[in-house]
Amino acid sequence: MVTLTWDQVFAWRMARQFITDADGGSAASVARRLAGVQAQVASAAETAVALRGGGAVADALDIGALVKTWAMRGTLHAMTPSHAAAALSLIGSARTWEKPSWQKTFGASPADIAALVDAVGDVLADQPLTRDELVDAIVAESRFAHLSDTLRSGWGTVLKPLAWQGALCHGPMRGTKVTFGSPGQLIPKWPGLPDPDTAARELIMAYLGAYGPATPEVFDAWLSRNSLRKTVLRGWFADLGDAITEVDVEGRVGWVPTEFVDDLVNAKLDGVVRLLGPFDQYVLGPGTADSVLIPTTARKLVSRAAGWISPVVLVDGRVAGTWELVDGDVVASMFDNSNPPPLNQALATLGK
Repeated sequence: MVTLTWDQVFAWRMARQFITDADGGSAASVARRLAGVQAQVASAAETAVALRGGGAVADALDIGALVKTWAMRGTLHAMTPSHAAAALSLIGSARTWEKPSWQKTFGASPADIAALVDAVGDVLADQPLTRDELVDAIVAESRFAHLSDTLRSGWGTVLKPLAWQGALCHGPMRGTKVTFGSPGQLIPKWPGLPDPDTAARELIMAYLGAYGPATPEVFDAWLSRNSLRKTVLRGWFADLGDAITEVDVEGRVGWVPTEFVDDLVNAKLDGVVRLLGPFDQYVLGPGTADSVLIPTTARKLVSRAAGWISPVVLVDGRVAGTWELVDGDVVASMFDNSNPPPLNQALATLGK
C-alpha cells in the first residue's frame, strides 16, 4: 500500500482546489473541480469561486453553465449539470422522504411526494415561477391543500425531494425573489438523472479527485449525512476497481483516484498561508469533524450556531484560525492564540 503524510495530502488538495494557485479559469471549471460549490449563501459561493480565479457564479447560473439546487446534505449548491444530475440521483436513491420520521415531521406521504413530482412538472412546463406562484398553482388542487404551509416554508423541506427527483431547480432571480423552474427547460445541457450506479462512478471520482483520500463513509457524510445503505455505498467503491487506489495516510486508510497517486507522492508544502471565505468547500468536503484538518477543540469556532461555517485561515493546508472583517480590516484569530502569520499574500489572493 502507498503511504503518505498529511503534509502531502494537504499540499495536493490545495493545488487541486485552485488554492495554491488561483487559476480556476471560470466559475463552471471551479465548480466542476470542487464537485459543487455551497450556495446557501450566494455571496459565499461568489467568494469561494473568485479566490480560485473563477468568474461570477451568478453569470454562470444565468446561462445554465451551472445549476443551483438542493444537493449535498440538503443544502443549496451550484454545480455543473452533469455533477448535479449525478448528485441528485444518489441523494434521491436514499428515499429519505419515505421514512416515517420524515413523514411525521412534514406531513407529506410518499404518495404526496410522487403526486407533487408530476404536478410540479406540469406547472413548470412553460416558465419559472416564484415560490408563492408555484405553491398557489399546486394547492389550487384540493388534494394538495394540506401541504400549503410546508410548501411555503423558507427551508423548502418538502420541495427538496422534488429537486432530488429532477422535477425542479432554482431559476433566474426575479428582482429579489427566487424562482423555480424545470431543469430540462432551464439548463441547455441538462442530461436528466442517470441511474444511481452510473451516477456513483462520476460523483465518487469527482469527490476523491478534490478531497481524497477518503472512505465510503466520509463520502456519504459529505453527500447525504450518512443516509445511503452501507452495502450499496461500499459496492459502488468496489465497482471502481483499478480507477481508485487505497493509500495509508499516517495510519488512516482511504481511497484516491489512481491517476493522482504520483501527484500525491510528489506533493510538497511550502509555507502556504491562505484565507478562505465562509462555507468553503475545502472545509465542507472532508467535513468539520476531521480532526486532522481542524483541531477538535476548535471545531465549534468553525462550525457555529445555525449551521454557519466561519471564514478560516489556512496554514500549510490546515485550518489554524478564523478571520472576520472589522471596519474594513481583516482580523484573524489563531486557535493557539499566537500572532497571525503574514497575510499579505493571502489577502492578495482573496482580492483577485
